[in-house]
Amino acid sequence: MDKDNEDVIKTIKLNDATITLIGTAHVSKESVDLVEKKILSKDFDCIAVELCPARYENLKNRSWWKNLDIYEVFKKKKASLLLINLALSAYQRRLADKVGVEAGKEMIRATELAAENDIRLEVVDRDITTTLHRLVTTVSFWQKIKIFSGLIAGIFVGEEVDKDQIESLKKGDMLHSVIEEFGESLPQIKKVLIDERDEFMAGKLSMLTASENPPKNILAIVGAGHLVGMVPGLDNPANESQMIELTKKPPSGRVGFYIGWGVCIIILSMFYVGYQQSPELGWSLIVTWVLINGGLSALGAALALAHPVSVLAAFLAAPLTSLNPTIGAGMVVGLVESYLRKPKVTDFERLRDDISSFPMWWKNGVVRVLLVFFFANVGSAVGTYVAGASIIQQILS
Repeated sequence: MDKDNEDVIKTIKLNDATITLIGTAHVSKESVDLVEKKILSKDFDCIAVELCPARYENLKNRSWWKNLDIYEVFKKKKASLLLINLALSAYQRRLADKVGVEAGKEMIRATELAAENDIRLEVVDRDITTTLHRLVTTVSFWQKIKIFSGLIAGIFVGEEVDKDQIESLKKGDMLHSVIEEFGESLPQIKKVLIDERDEFMAGKLSMLTASENPPKNILAIVGAGHLVGMVPGLDNPANESQMIELTKKPPSGRVGFYIGWGVCIIILSMFYVGYQQSPELGWSLIVTWVLINGGLSALGAALALAHPVSVLAAFLAAPLTSLNPTIGAGMVVGLVESYLRKPKVTDFERLRDDISSFPMWWKNGVVRVLLVFFFANVGSAVGTYVAGASIIQQILS
């Protein structure tokens, strides 16, 4: 074993195969060099990469963004998934720009070299849409805001990241400490983004070694942070039923559903109580609800530079959608905005570059419509609590 890289190279025997795990930093030139060196050694008959089929296809077709129908994204209620995915991409792009290496370059080179040298290639990560779906259905609305705001802070106002710090990610120590800290504050997120994928990838490698035509020497290329979970995970890899469980897309949590209907019942009950005290108070409470809830949602849409009609839609929709947990104000406003301002082809072509520049988030048609969705939702959520508190105060006064 290369002593310079012994912290990020782990060799494991599984069934009749030898698996060599390489932990990389996705924005590291040294990681790219290490991957090239290992593959060109011709010691391996299979290359396994931390990619899912969809991400692998995106690597081969770098212009896939151009075929994205943003209106369909909102209709299928996938705006949250796309927004988090863009924020993650922007965060990684920021790190990549600091060291002059394309994000995920080591994975790109691995797929290229596998094809050039006729080496079997396997993608072993869980589908990205499954991971993001499990993420958004596991965490609360306010935790989603915390994730997104944390990513934004890391992209635009975070500390400068130098090359030595990036390389320390490859060694695993800094990334491991970040993961542990992440797990302490939001354990559900760590479980979905890291622990489950560690288990899934270990299971995929195990299934690969037990397949009808198993490779003998596998080079598995994964992010350094995954070594912490995958190395022990390969001692007792997930079985078929556990793998099926890891690929399920669970329905949205019922707690949020019940809370939403609970809020609806409470607000309507307060309207009734107010009207019983006096019709004037009842109407005052309704006006308060509409002005505050609709006003803050409209303000959020306006901050995202939404079309005036979209701002009006936010004002009209928020007071109603806040009383119906099956639909959010952001989705309604996002549909209106994407219909009125369908992103141009140039918006998709510039998307990869624009997401790493904060001012361009408001200028790029694709990102702006997602910001309209996000801020309208946040405004409506804040408006629900502010209006609710005001209504209670009026009833008790």
